[in-house]
Amino acid sequence: MTKILLIVHVLAAIIAVGPVTVAASMFPPTGRQVIASPEDERARAVLKNLHGVCRAYALVGVTVPVFGLATAMQLGVLGDAWLIVSIVLTAAAAAVLAALVLPRQSAVLEGPAVIADTKRLAMYTGIFNLLWAVVTALMIVRPGSTTSV
Repeated sequence: MTKILLIVHVLAAIIAVGPVTVAASMFPPTGRQVIASPEDERARAVLKNLHGVCRAYALVGVTVPVFGLATAMQLGVLGDAWLIVSIVLTAAAAAVLAALVLPRQSAVLEGPAVIADTKRLAMYTGIFNLLWAVVTALMIVRPGSTTSV
């Protein structure tokens, strides 16, 4: 059962978090393109689609910690420091996405946005992506575990 939970956890992370990180990273430069050329309907449609991807996959992304916790319980590692740090960083990444990235994407879509809005959004997106990169590294290395290098 542990292997199945781990497989679902990893697949959920790849399938859910991957698209959010890519779409969120593409949003600020596309937003700047829309700001520079407000009549460009194609760029505006791409911007709306990128926001839709971020929102939809953020909801799907809830499965990642759910299956991660189930896997950790099966492995008996819930008290390990690397896992606790990963949980805290995952919560921080979710908070950045929910409180900073998605609302600012909505604000850019709704309207008159300025380049500074997209630069700030790019910074928040970078923080979100960095948090996930650290969580991924912790999941692979698992400091202090018997499988760490």
